[in-house]
Amino acid sequence: MKKRTFMIGFILLILDQVSKIIITSTIPEGTSITIIRNFFNITNVYNTGAAFSILEGKTIFLSILSIAILIMLIKMSKDFIMNKRNIWAFGLLMGGIFGNFSDRLFLGMVRDFLDFKVFGYDFPVFNIADMCIVLGVILLIFSIFKGEDKSESNSRRNRNN
Repeated sequence: MKKRTFMIGFILLILDQVSKIIITSTIPEGTSITIIRNFFNITNVYNTGAAFSILEGKTIFLSILSIAILIMLIKMSKDFIMNKRNIWAFGLLMGGIFGNFSDRLFLGMVRDFLDFKVFGYDFPVFNIADMCIVLGVILLIFSIFKGEDKSESNSRRNRNN
């Protein structure tokens, strides 16, 4: 994995943590500030589960899962061509996973604050780390469809067999 991947992940981790500190220090838990009426609020909530509050209260399991996924990503990255898209994909995933893992490790929960309502559907509240994870997964899926999930050395080996 390239140094740039780790730099991107680190910068996103810092951005995530700073945004959470700002929100939790300025908005009381469970309250909202309307930014765009009927569309976007900043709402300070805590989540002891994963996305959509699944596995609520399973902080230790989710922390172990985060570490396992990070190890898997590092190993998996060796099978990808490290172009700009994939550097960003892995950096986004690392920054996002580390951001939520840090919350679980130090607070026992994840701090969420981005609260959107679109066409009457009130999305679950999320944070910057969650956005990074979703974007990273989308980029990796795109890369797999483009065939960038095989390094050139793997491709040469496959052609010679």
